Amino acid sequence: MRELLGRISALDPQAGDAVKVIAYFDRLHGTGLEPLVRGAAALAGHPAALTDPARALSLRALPDGRLTRAPQPPPDPSWPTATAGTALLWLEVPGPAGPVLDMVLERAAVAVLDHLDRSPAPALPLAAVLTDPARGEDERLAAARRAGIGPAARRAVLAPRRGPVRLLSPGEDPGTARAGLGPAVPVADLPASLADARRALRFTAAGSGADPGPRLVRAEHLGALLPLADTVAPGDAPPPDVTALERLARTSTALIALADALATASSVRAAATALGVHHSTAQQGLERLERLLGWSVRTVPGRLRLQVALHVRRLHLPD
Repeated sequence: MRELLGRISALDPQAGDAVKVIAYFDRLHGTGLEPLVRGAAALAGHPAALTDPARALSLRALPDGRLTRAPQPPPDPSWPTATAGTALLWLEVPGPAGPVLDMVLERAAVAVLDHLDRSPAPALPLAAVLTDPARGEDERLAAARRAGIGPAARRAVLAPRRGPVRLLSPGEDPGTARAGLGPAVPVADLPASLADARRALRFTAAGSGADPGPRLVRAEHLGALLPLADTVAPGDAPPPDVTALERLARTSTALIALADALATASSVRAAATALGVHHSTAQQGLERLERLLGWSVRTVPGRLRLQVALHVRRLHLPD
Protein backbone atom coordinates (compact mmCIF):
# COMPACT_ATOMS: atom_id res chain seq x y z
CA MET A 1 0.00 0.00 0.00
CA ARG A 2 2.82 2.41 0.85
CA GLU A 3 4.50 1.63 -2.46
CA LEU A 4 1.25 2.28 -4.33
CA LEU A 5 0.76 5.57 -2.51
CA GLY A 6 4.30 6.58 -3.40
CA ARG A 7 3.75 5.88 -7.10
CA ILE A 8 0.44 7.74 -7.18
CA SER A 9 1.95 10.73 -5.36
CA ALA A 10 4.84 10.84 -7.83
CA LEU A 11 2.44 10.92 -10.77
CA ASP A 12 -0.17 13.27 -9.25
CA PRO A 13 0.43 14.82 -5.79
CA GLN A 14 -3.24 15.77 -5.33
CA ALA A 15 -4.40 12.28 -6.24
CA GLY A 16 -1.88 10.88 -3.78
CA ASP A 17 -3.19 13.15 -1.04
CA ALA A 18 -6.74 12.04 -1.79
CA VAL A 19 -5.81 8.37 -1.52
CA LYS A 20 -4.05 9.07 1.78
CA VAL A 21 -7.22 10.73 3.11
CA ILE A 22 -9.30 7.70 2.09
CA ALA A 23 -6.85 5.33 3.72
CA TYR A 24 -6.74 7.46 6.87
CA PHE A 25 -10.50 7.35 7.42
CA ASP A 26 -10.62 3.66 6.52
CA ARG A 27 -8.27 3.06 9.46
CA LEU A 28 -10.63 5.03 11.73
CA HIS A 29 -13.65 2.92 10.74
CA GLY A 30 -15.54 1.81 13.86
CA THR A 31 -13.54 3.94 16.31
CA GLY A 32 -16.32 6.44 17.13
CA LEU A 33 -17.21 10.05 16.40
CA GLU A 34 -14.52 11.75 18.49
CA PRO A 35 -11.61 10.19 16.53
CA LEU A 36 -13.37 11.08 13.26
CA VAL A 37 -13.74 14.75 14.19
CA ARG A 38 -10.20 14.89 15.55
CA GLY A 39 -8.94 13.19 12.39
CA ALA A 40 -10.73 15.68 10.15
CA ALA A 41 -9.21 18.60 12.08
CA ALA A 42 -5.72 17.06 12.02
CA LEU A 43 -5.79 16.36 8.27
CA ALA A 44 -7.31 19.73 7.41
CA GLY A 45 -5.07 21.76 9.70
CA HIS A 46 -8.19 23.69 10.76
CA PRO A 47 -10.83 23.16 13.46
CA ALA A 48 -13.56 20.66 12.60
CA ALA A 49 -17.01 20.43 14.19
CA LEU A 50 -19.96 18.05 14.20
CA THR A 51 -23.48 18.76 15.46
CA ASP A 52 -26.58 16.56 15.52
CA PRO A 53 -29.70 18.07 17.18
CA ALA A 54 -31.50 14.71 17.03
CA ARG A 55 -28.89 13.24 19.35
CA ALA A 56 -28.11 16.42 21.33
CA LEU A 57 -24.57 15.97 19.98
CA SER A 58 -21.93 18.67 19.58
CA LEU A 59 -18.19 18.11 19.02
CA ARG A 60 -15.42 20.50 17.97
CA ALA A 61 -11.77 19.53 17.56
CA LEU A 62 -8.65 21.59 17.03
CA PRO A 63 -5.83 20.40 14.75
CA ASP A 64 -3.75 19.52 17.83
CA GLY A 65 -6.41 17.03 18.97
CA ARG A 66 -8.06 19.05 21.71
CA LEU A 67 -11.80 18.44 21.72
CA THR A 68 -14.81 20.12 23.32
CA ARG A 69 -18.44 19.07 23.61
CA ALA A 70 -19.81 22.58 24.15
CA PRO A 71 -22.81 23.58 21.98
CA GLN A 72 -21.64 25.12 18.71
CA PRO A 73 -23.20 28.06 16.87
CA PRO A 74 -24.13 27.51 13.20
CA PRO A 75 -21.11 27.47 10.89
CA ASP A 76 -20.01 30.55 8.99
CA PRO A 77 -21.61 30.48 5.52
CA SER A 78 -18.13 30.60 3.94
CA TRP A 79 -16.97 27.37 5.63
CA PRO A 80 -17.29 24.06 3.77
CA THR A 81 -20.00 21.81 5.23
CA ALA A 82 -21.32 18.29 4.67
CA THR A 83 -24.40 16.52 5.96
CA ALA A 84 -24.40 13.03 7.42
CA GLY A 85 -28.01 12.05 8.04
CA THR A 86 -29.29 14.40 10.74
CA ALA A 87 -25.75 15.57 11.53
CA LEU A 88 -23.81 18.50 10.08
CA LEU A 89 -20.03 18.42 9.73
CA TRP A 90 -17.86 21.40 8.83
CA LEU A 91 -14.29 22.65 8.60
CA GLU A 92 -13.51 26.15 9.82
CA VAL A 93 -11.60 27.05 6.69
CA PRO A 94 -11.54 30.67 5.52
CA GLY A 95 -11.92 30.94 1.76
CA PRO A 96 -12.12 28.09 -0.77
CA ALA A 97 -11.30 24.71 0.73
CA GLY A 98 -9.57 23.13 -2.26
CA PRO A 99 -9.81 19.53 -3.50
CA VAL A 100 -7.89 17.90 -0.65
CA LEU A 101 -9.91 19.56 2.12
CA ASP A 102 -13.07 18.75 0.18
CA MET A 103 -11.97 15.13 0.22
CA VAL A 104 -11.29 15.31 3.99
CA LEU A 105 -14.80 16.63 4.59
CA GLU A 106 -16.42 14.11 2.26
CA ARG A 107 -14.66 11.05 3.71
CA ALA A 108 -15.25 12.24 7.29
CA ALA A 109 -18.96 12.67 6.51
CA VAL A 110 -19.14 9.17 5.02
CA ALA A 111 -17.51 7.72 8.14
CA VAL A 112 -19.78 9.74 10.44
CA LEU A 113 -22.89 8.59 8.55
CA ASP A 114 -21.77 4.98 8.79
CA HIS A 115 -21.34 5.36 12.55
CA LEU A 116 -24.71 7.06 13.01
CA ASP A 117 -26.47 4.42 10.92
CA ARG A 118 -25.19 1.85 13.38
CA SER A 119 -26.25 4.01 16.36
CA PRO A 120 -29.79 5.25 15.63
CA ALA A 121 -30.93 8.36 17.48
CA PRO A 122 -33.34 7.85 20.36
CA ALA A 123 -36.90 8.87 19.62
CA LEU A 124 -37.65 12.32 21.01
CA PRO A 125 -41.01 13.27 22.52
CA LEU A 126 -43.31 14.89 19.98
CA ALA A 127 -43.38 18.18 21.92
CA ALA A 128 -39.58 18.38 21.81
CA VAL A 129 -39.58 17.92 18.02
CA LEU A 130 -42.40 20.36 17.27
CA THR A 131 -40.95 23.14 19.45
CA ASP A 132 -37.33 22.80 18.32
CA PRO A 133 -36.36 25.96 16.36
CA ALA A 134 -33.28 24.15 14.99
CA ARG A 135 -35.51 21.83 12.96
CA GLY A 136 -36.87 22.97 9.64
CA GLU A 137 -40.54 23.85 9.38
CA ASP A 138 -41.12 21.01 6.90
CA GLU A 139 -39.66 18.49 9.35
CA ARG A 140 -41.85 19.76 12.18
CA LEU A 141 -44.98 19.76 10.03
CA ALA A 142 -44.26 16.20 8.88
CA ALA A 143 -43.82 15.04 12.50
CA ALA A 144 -47.12 16.71 13.41
CA ARG A 145 -48.93 15.00 10.53
CA ARG A 146 -47.59 11.62 11.64
CA ALA A 147 -49.09 12.34 15.08
CA GLY A 148 -52.44 13.32 13.57
CA ILE A 149 -52.00 17.07 14.11
CA GLY A 150 -52.85 19.20 11.08
CA PRO A 151 -50.83 22.35 10.25
CA ALA A 152 -53.74 24.62 11.21
CA ALA A 153 -54.41 22.89 14.54
CA ARG A 154 -53.58 25.18 17.44
CA ARG A 155 -51.54 24.09 20.42
CA ALA A 156 -50.07 25.95 23.39
CA VAL A 157 -46.70 25.07 24.88
CA LEU A 158 -46.50 24.47 28.63
CA ALA A 159 -42.98 24.94 30.02
CA PRO A 160 -42.80 23.56 33.58
CA ARG A 161 -40.09 24.51 36.02
CA ARG A 162 -39.12 20.84 36.18
CA GLY A 163 -39.57 18.24 33.47
CA PRO A 164 -40.23 18.24 29.70
CA VAL A 165 -42.42 20.70 27.84
CA ARG A 166 -45.97 19.70 26.90
CA LEU A 167 -48.40 20.60 24.13
CA LEU A 168 -51.91 21.56 25.25
CA SER A 169 -55.04 21.81 23.15
CA PRO A 170 -57.06 25.03 23.62
CA GLY A 171 -58.94 24.80 26.90
CA GLU A 172 -56.96 21.80 28.18
CA ASP A 173 -56.18 21.83 31.91
CA PRO A 174 -52.50 22.77 32.44
CA GLY A 175 -52.38 21.07 35.84
CA THR A 176 -50.92 22.38 39.07
CA ALA A 177 -47.18 22.32 38.32
CA ARG A 178 -45.30 25.61 38.39
CA ALA A 179 -45.12 26.54 34.71
CA GLY A 180 -45.32 29.17 31.99
CA LEU A 181 -47.90 28.79 29.24
CA GLY A 182 -47.35 30.12 25.74
CA PRO A 183 -50.13 31.20 23.38
CA ALA A 184 -52.08 28.66 21.33
CA VAL A 185 -50.62 28.79 17.81
CA PRO A 186 -50.43 26.69 14.61
CA VAL A 187 -47.73 24.01 14.43
CA ALA A 188 -45.34 26.22 12.45
CA ASP A 189 -45.26 28.76 15.30
CA LEU A 190 -44.73 26.36 18.21
CA PRO A 191 -41.05 27.32 18.75
CA ALA A 192 -42.21 30.91 19.34
CA SER A 193 -44.88 29.68 21.77
CA LEU A 194 -42.17 27.79 23.66
CA ALA A 195 -40.01 30.93 23.86
CA ASP A 196 -42.94 32.89 25.30
CA ALA A 197 -43.78 30.05 27.71
CA ARG A 198 -40.22 30.11 29.05
CA ARG A 199 -40.42 33.87 29.48
CA ALA A 200 -43.72 33.50 31.33
CA LEU A 201 -42.15 30.85 33.57
CA ARG A 202 -39.79 33.53 34.88
CA PHE A 203 -42.81 35.40 36.28
CA THR A 204 -44.15 32.44 38.27
CA ALA A 205 -43.83 32.08 42.03
CA ALA A 206 -43.56 29.25 44.52
CA GLY A 207 -47.04 30.28 45.68
CA SER A 208 -46.36 30.36 49.41
CA GLY A 209 -44.05 31.61 52.15
CA ALA A 210 -41.72 34.41 51.10
CA ASP A 211 -42.59 33.86 47.42
CA PRO A 212 -46.37 34.25 47.05
CA GLY A 213 -47.98 34.61 43.66
CA PRO A 214 -49.21 32.56 40.71
CA ARG A 215 -47.69 29.15 40.00
CA LEU A 216 -49.02 29.30 36.43
CA VAL A 217 -48.50 32.38 34.28
CA ARG A 218 -49.91 32.76 30.77
CA ALA A 219 -47.67 34.69 28.40
CA GLU A 220 -50.62 36.37 26.72
CA HIS A 221 -51.71 37.87 30.07
CA LEU A 222 -48.35 39.58 30.59
CA GLY A 223 -48.54 41.77 27.50
CA ALA A 224 -45.86 44.47 27.54
CA LEU A 225 -44.31 42.95 30.67
CA LEU A 226 -43.20 39.80 28.82
CA PRO A 227 -40.02 41.35 27.26
CA LEU A 228 -38.77 42.13 30.78
CA ALA A 229 -37.78 38.46 31.02
CA ASP A 230 -35.14 39.12 28.34
CA THR A 231 -33.65 42.12 30.14
CA VAL A 232 -33.69 41.18 33.85
CA ALA A 233 -31.45 38.35 35.09
CA PRO A 234 -31.38 36.77 38.58
CA GLY A 235 -27.85 38.04 39.18
CA ASP A 236 -28.61 41.67 38.35
CA ALA A 237 -28.64 44.32 41.08
CA PRO A 238 -32.29 44.76 42.11
CA PRO A 239 -33.91 48.21 41.89
CA PRO A 240 -34.95 49.95 45.14
CA ASP A 241 -38.58 48.83 44.94
CA VAL A 242 -37.50 45.18 44.73
CA THR A 243 -35.12 45.71 47.64
CA ALA A 244 -38.06 47.11 49.62
CA LEU A 245 -40.12 43.99 48.83
CA GLU A 246 -37.26 41.76 49.95
CA ARG A 247 -37.11 43.67 53.21
CA LEU A 248 -40.85 43.16 53.55
CA ALA A 249 -40.52 39.41 52.92
CA ARG A 250 -37.76 39.11 55.54
CA THR A 251 -39.90 40.99 58.06
CA SER A 252 -43.05 38.90 57.63
CA THR A 253 -44.29 36.33 55.12
CA ALA A 254 -47.81 37.53 56.02
CA LEU A 255 -46.93 41.03 54.81
CA ILE A 256 -45.47 39.90 51.48
CA ALA A 257 -48.58 37.73 51.00
CA LEU A 258 -50.72 40.80 51.70
CA ALA A 259 -48.71 42.82 49.16
CA ASP A 260 -49.32 40.16 46.52
CA ALA A 261 -53.04 40.00 47.35
CA LEU A 262 -53.40 43.80 47.23
CA ALA A 263 -51.73 43.86 43.82
CA THR A 264 -54.33 41.54 42.33
CA ALA A 265 -57.49 42.25 44.33
CA SER A 266 -59.96 45.07 43.68
CA SER A 267 -59.94 46.35 47.26
CA VAL A 268 -58.47 45.80 50.74
CA ARG A 269 -61.62 43.87 51.68
CA ALA A 270 -61.24 41.62 48.62
CA ALA A 271 -57.55 41.05 49.50
CA ALA A 272 -58.56 40.08 53.06
CA THR A 273 -61.11 37.60 51.68
CA ALA A 274 -58.50 36.08 49.35
CA LEU A 275 -56.12 35.63 52.30
CA GLY A 276 -58.82 34.36 54.65
CA VAL A 277 -58.25 37.09 57.26
CA HIS A 278 -60.53 39.72 58.79
CA HIS A 279 -60.78 43.08 57.05
CA SER A 280 -59.41 44.91 60.10
CA THR A 281 -56.38 42.60 60.15
CA ALA A 282 -55.67 43.37 56.51
CA GLN A 283 -56.13 47.10 57.17
CA GLN A 284 -53.60 47.04 60.02
CA GLY A 285 -51.18 45.07 57.87
CA LEU A 286 -51.62 47.56 55.03
CA GLU A 287 -50.49 50.45 57.21
CA ARG A 288 -47.37 48.58 58.31
CA LEU A 289 -46.72 47.42 54.73
CA GLU A 290 -46.77 50.98 53.41
CA ARG A 291 -44.34 52.14 56.10
CA LEU A 292 -41.87 49.42 55.15
CA LEU A 293 -42.26 49.95 51.40
CA GLY A 294 -42.05 53.72 51.57
CA TRP A 295 -45.02 54.45 49.30
CA SER A 296 -48.82 54.22 49.38
CA VAL A 297 -50.42 51.31 47.56
CA ARG A 298 -53.96 52.75 47.89
CA THR A 299 -53.65 55.01 44.86
CA VAL A 300 -53.74 53.83 41.25
CA PRO A 301 -50.08 54.80 40.61
CA GLY A 302 -49.02 53.21 43.92
CA ARG A 303 -50.85 49.96 43.15
CA LEU A 304 -49.34 49.85 39.66
CA ARG A 305 -45.90 50.43 41.18
CA LEU A 306 -46.49 47.49 43.54
CA GLN A 307 -47.62 45.23 40.69
CA VAL A 308 -44.55 46.00 38.60
CA ALA A 309 -42.22 45.62 41.59
CA LEU A 310 -43.65 42.17 42.36
CA HIS A 311 -43.15 41.06 38.74
CA VAL A 312 -39.57 42.34 38.68
CA ARG A 313 -38.87 40.70 42.05
CA ARG A 314 -39.80 37.30 40.58
CA LEU A 315 -37.39 37.89 37.70
CA HIS A 316 -34.59 38.56 40.21
CA LEU A 317 -35.25 35.44 42.29
CA PRO A 318 -32.95 32.48 41.51
CA ASP A 319 -34.38 29.70 39.34
